[in-house]
Amino acid sequence: MSDTLDHVFAALADPTRRAILGMLLEDDMAVTDVAEPFAMSLAAISKHLQILAEAGLIAQEKRGRVKWCKLEPDALRAASVWMQGFGVFDPVDLDAFERFLEGELSDPSP
Repeated sequence: MSDTLDHVFAALADPTRRAILGMLLEDDMAVTDVAEPFAMSLAAISKHLQILAEAGLIAQEKRGRVKWCKLEPDALRAASVWMQGFGVFDPVDLDAFERFLEGELSDPSP
């Protein structure tokens, strides 16, 4: 279980990967559609997608010539259950958590 959580939290540590997960909340997407809003190469996006897939956060499948990505929420549930085990956390609101992180990372004061 620890290795799985390590992969999940490592994958969630990157803002691009969190943004990708947010996009996949809406619907399954082709890799090229996932890459569209980002100012990086398709190869770089593919590396992010590979990390998310290895963590179990997304699944990828080929439909014809197009590779599709789909959110797999079970890995997030496992991380949420782990955090709730400490008894001090309410169920995790990932949107609120992301807003908190954005505020912390954008604040230049120590």
